[in-house]
Amino acid sequence: MKKWKITLSSVVVASTDQVSCQLGDEVVLLNLKDGAYYGLDTCGATVWEMIKTPIKVSELRDALLSTFDVEDEQCTSDLLGLLEQLAQHGLVEIREVEVADGAV
Repeated sequence: MKKWKITLSSVVVASTDQVSCQLGDEVVLLNLKDGAYYGLDTCGATVWEMIKTPIKVSELRDALLSTFDVEDEQCTSDLLGLLEQLAQHGLVEIREVEVADGAV
């Protein structure tokens, strides 16, 4: 499995090696490779819903800032931490945005 450093320019998407279920305001995830269960709180469930299709981390962060009462720095730190944990457990795929030749 390729290890990426997750940045605001990374693109994230839920892995196909998991299943998830909404339980009230929370989400429960099952990793199909190792059979481990994980739970996400309300904010994590919001993130999970948004990463069902590929999304740039900066766009995800901006959406969270408009939804929750949180400072930019705290939101960014918490979001990157959550995505790192999800990636370590094989629940999300992380992709880097490729920059075209000559682009600034």
